[in-house]
Amino acid sequence: MRSVRARAAIGATLVVAVALVAAGLAVLLVLRANLIDQADLQAEVAAREVAGQLATGTPYDELELDDEEDHPVQVTDEEGRAVVVSKDLRAITGTGTSGVTPAPSASAGASPSPGDGDDDDADDDDDGSRPGRGEVSSDDPDFSDGTATVDGTTADYRFAAVEATTPDGVTLTVYAGAPLAAEQEAVNTVRGAMLTGLPLLLVVVAGVTWLVTRRALRPVEGIRREMAAITASEDLARRVPEPGSRDEIAALARTTNETLTVLEASVERQRRFVADASHELRSPIASLRTQLEVAEAHPELLDLPGAVADTVRLQVLAADLLLLARLDAGEKPGSATVELGALVREEVSQRTGDRIAVGVEVPQGGAFEVNGSRGQLSRVIGNLLDNAQRHAEGSVAVSVAADGRGVRVEVRDDGAGVPEDERERIFERFVRLDDARSRDDGGAGLGLAIARDVASRHGGTLTVDRAAEGGAAFRLWLPRSA
Repeated sequence: MRSVRARAAIGATLVVAVALVAAGLAVLLVLRANLIDQADLQAEVAAREVAGQLATGTPYDELELDDEEDHPVQVTDEEGRAVVVSKDLRAITGTGTSGVTPAPSASAGASPSPGDGDDDDADDDDDGSRPGRGEVSSDDPDFSDGTATVDGTTADYRFAAVEATTPDGVTLTVYAGAPLAAEQEAVNTVRGAMLTGLPLLLVVVAGVTWLVTRRALRPVEGIRREMAAITASEDLARRVPEPGSRDEIAALARTTNETLTVLEASVERQRRFVADASHELRSPIASLRTQLEVAEAHPELLDLPGAVADTVRLQVLAADLLLLARLDAGEKPGSATVELGALVREEVSQRTGDRIAVGVEVPQGGAFEVNGSRGQLSRVIGNLLDNAQRHAEGSVAVSVAADGRGVRVEVRDDGAGVPEDERERIFERFVRLDDARSRDDGGAGLGLAIARDVASRHGGTLTVDRAAEGGAAFRLWLPRSA
């Protein structure tokens, strides 16, 4: 029962069984109803034939009762006494009377007595529910189930009751039967065939479902084995087999491989990040240790400014690594409202030690509000200004402007710019186009990577292009606050 194949086979078998049982019952009911309708028609025809003879005044002993074995007939008067019965009829049920011996006034050879129902007021007493003199009732006959013993054989019959009034005004009820043996035999035959074929059909359904499900799940088993092998080997370069079909299992295999590709890239990026972080940390730590060891042996040679610079570099690098770790962990940027124009002015006013004064272009009275983390957005602007200060020759400018449904912050410099084929690579972690100079200036290649990650988590973008001054123009776009 834990197997998908077993559950599918059992479920399909149960559904088919319920459907077949319901369909079989419906077929049997319809078949029985049709056969009973045929028996009703036969009984009605036989009853009306006898009733027609009585309505024309045919004496009881001269009635033509054909097929007495197939259509036993009993005629009763208004008091329910049998006046005529089929020749070989010995017992009858279902007609309202079990008597099969004609009443003394209706013995064989007698004819309807005029005195039994003929008087001047007979027509006046007619309530309209009985046929008139010499007529057969035109109403639908009453049908009933019963049994009859004819020539020593008892069988089930369907009886039709038809009223007729003789020319003398005597109202009689004719009961004629039609045998139900054919109906019972047909129903029993169909039921037996269904009971015999149902188990065989269910076995076939279960077997076919089992085989089809096993064949359909065979690629899933291949995917499972390959995933188990990948987990055991920790080789994320491997991929699960993709079936040639275009069904859900093929889509599952493709999605699994795409997930493995993303996971492999993530793990590789994490490994490279750890290796680069270790390399970046090794240099300032080694330099600081060397200075401290020299100072311990020769206090007069202590390079205090260099030690402070290495410590600051370690502090900045640790802060960058911590921020990247929080971003990778999915830290939410928050939903506070930040006015970018005021944030840019504030960030520039605090940069008193820059070698190049920063020009600020923020329109007066503009509302440049966005949603996000004030601290993280301030970090982005600071990183872009640091990058511009590092590469500018003599000019650094920052501007804020509305851009469609968002706000654009642009930082420009007049340096060498960024080659077009490197404009995406510079946003990778620990990437420095001018490695020696960046290392000397304290850059670790994390500023632009952090800036793009923060922009992306705020629903914005960060791109680089060529500035009008000839250097690089970094454009930060963020959606405007609602």
